Amino acid sequence: MAPKLPPPTLTTEVEEPPDFNLGAPLEAPPLGAHWDGAGVDFRLFSGRAEAVELCLFEDREAVTGPRLPLQRTGDIWHSRAQGLGPGTLYGYRVHGPFAPRDGLLFNASKLLIDPYARAITGEPRADPALFGFTLGKNPCLSFDGRDNADVMPKCVVVDPSFDWQGVERPSIPWSDTVLYEAHVRGMTRLHPEIEPRTRGTFSALAQPPVLEHLKRLGVTSIQLMPIQQSAPEAHLLAQGRRNYWGYSAIGFFAPNARYAQASDGSQVDEFKTLVRELHRHDFEVILDVVYNHTAEGGLAGPIYSFKGIDNPSYYRLRRDLPSRWIDHTGCGNSLDIGSPAVLRLVLDSLRYWVSEMGVDGFRFDLAPAMGRQDGTFRPDATFFQRIAEDPLLAGVKWIAEPWDLGPDGYRLGQFPRPWSEWNDRFRDLTRRAWSGGADGPSISELASRLAGSEDLFGGKGAGPRASINYVISHDGFTLRDWVSYERKHNEANGEQNRDGTDNNLSRNWGEEGPTEDPEVLRLRDRARRNVAATLLLAQGVPMLHHGDEIGRTQGGNNNPYNQDNATSWVDWSRPDRAMMETVRGLVALRKRFPQLRRDRYFQHPGVTPGAEPGRRDAVWLRVDGKEMESSDWQDPQLRSLALMLPPGEPRLKGGRATDETPGTESPGAESPGAESIGALLLAFNIGETDLSLVLPPLELGAWTVLFDSARSDDPLKEKEISTGTDSTPLSILLEHLSVQVLVSRR
Repeated sequence: MAPKLPPPTLTTEVEEPPDFNLGAPLEAPPLGAHWDGAGVDFRLFSGRAEAVELCLFEDREAVTGPRLPLQRTGDIWHSRAQGLGPGTLYGYRVHGPFAPRDGLLFNASKLLIDPYARAITGEPRADPALFGFTLGKNPCLSFDGRDNADVMPKCVVVDPSFDWQGVERPSIPWSDTVLYEAHVRGMTRLHPEIEPRTRGTFSALAQPPVLEHLKRLGVTSIQLMPIQQSAPEAHLLAQGRRNYWGYSAIGFFAPNARYAQASDGSQVDEFKTLVRELHRHDFEVILDVVYNHTAEGGLAGPIYSFKGIDNPSYYRLRRDLPSRWIDHTGCGNSLDIGSPAVLRLVLDSLRYWVSEMGVDGFRFDLAPAMGRQDGTFRPDATFFQRIAEDPLLAGVKWIAEPWDLGPDGYRLGQFPRPWSEWNDRFRDLTRRAWSGGADGPSISELASRLAGSEDLFGGKGAGPRASINYVISHDGFTLRDWVSYERKHNEANGEQNRDGTDNNLSRNWGEEGPTEDPEVLRLRDRARRNVAATLLLAQGVPMLHHGDEIGRTQGGNNNPYNQDNATSWVDWSRPDRAMMETVRGLVALRKRFPQLRRDRYFQHPGVTPGAEPGRRDAVWLRVDGKEMESSDWQDPQLRSLALMLPPGEPRLKGGRATDETPGTESPGAESPGAESIGALLLAFNIGETDLSLVLPPLELGAWTVLFDSARSDDPLKEKEISTGTDSTPLSILLEHLSVQVLVSRR
């Protein structure tokens, strides 16, 4: 409950410069509600409003309270309330014309959320009063004057101070980064070693059982699915559901109160504590952010905030028909990043999460929407330039989901530095390779993805880290479901199984869904090991999805965005320990050998035929031990290849790589304890036939198998193999649909 409100004293002490520049967040006075120990400064942008009232509330259930007029300077409405402090609940009522045909939706009967609110308490409750028009009537021809304060969340004034206890950011190099996508609630809601009252919260994610699991797994960076305050879209409100994933933002500065133990403003400190404790244990925190749209939908959606404050300044509207929203997101609206108000909002929000909340980077949902100027995506868009020029923002990690639903929305490989990008080409290649059948990828494509996708990202000058390699994410089947289902099973979502993709590139290996057949289970487990190996052995930045390492299932649902229940939550009660050890061991291999985490592309990537003998950092081989030739890369029947990664820059003798290292140059940044000697051999058989793998002869030492996905009992058990000679090369079995990793040892 908020503290009892003293009689506030409003002043106009906070003067705004007449030439207030929305496009200069570093120079402009801060928007939002800010407490300084004696009172609160309130500032709200609205260029078209005729009047703005600040509404104060005793508690979140209150529907009435003081209404205090704000002063206007330029497009900023502002005032100072002496005597108010942290815990104060507030909202705004914005007066102006209600003219939907002109894109104006002012309706002072609606309590509105402050776009800059640092905390929000409560969630919208399904009620016709949330809408600015009369439900069932034409939104352009009807007006709903009912007060919505009893069904709307309230904003909370917060105390920004926090004790970081001297804990510093981990600052993990891209070459060492292993991402782990997680949902705060889903990750911990069923964890048996966490107190029930804490499960599903920010605090739970910082508990020892979770931290120990992540440490043992070896990941470095936790990519949290959206944690900014969200709200249900109109169709979910009508169904009594919520957007569990959180891709329906309404508060870009506020940690989602659903993931906190309390929503009185303490959710800010709870999130900061999570960040501090993750940093203390050397984990980075990456936020999945949604700045491309909001939960308000289009004209027929609810009014939560932006629509009622200044609709044309926040959303992309058709110039010829302002009552229609331009929708590049599939969610009913698109925020207009070309608007100075939106550009400042997003940049201010990003700076806040870095400077005040301590996060280490961002993954942008539908990122091309952020680069659209006049509807067209531009790599040199103002938004990208502002990030690159900002000393604070330029120093964190930037990840793009490089597609949206607008015209020419698929922009893989086109984001400027310093952006990395989700690589769906890697995802689809890996799925096709290990689901078997005639639709498998070409060997040249497999090599390109293993080599870091230089064909897609080479022009950026960023190296392999530009590619975020993933096979499974929140959007689609889990890894276990990918080997268990060939059809989606989304009936529980309430959309007659029409939602979610049908292009899963999956295989059930003989039965749809759960089975006790040992042969089906054997094949499924091998396919999962193949996927994990491809992901963690490839150049680029790997991303795992939470629970895949312990066999999480969603029962075949590939779009559980509205399933805040056991369908989506990680079940810790029956972990697949064998898969967990496989993933852990592969991550450990990646950390052990710098050849697997280069910060530069190979001199001769897999799609290039053999080069002149001399120094090389990679050699592509056929399984018969011969170097790949031009005709091999073009052979559609070839279903196998091997990649030789010498330690450093090797000498080649007779066209074969040796484990001699003439220089000290490393192919990538070494971590403490990384092996500095030993060539690696990565062998891939994506065909249905067993093959003999001829091992390159070594001048000294022998080959040791470090990983074999065909071994179901212990794929990471090391096995030394005596070396062969030039005249009698040694060969070993490379089973169908399998991966092997070998290292040379003296």
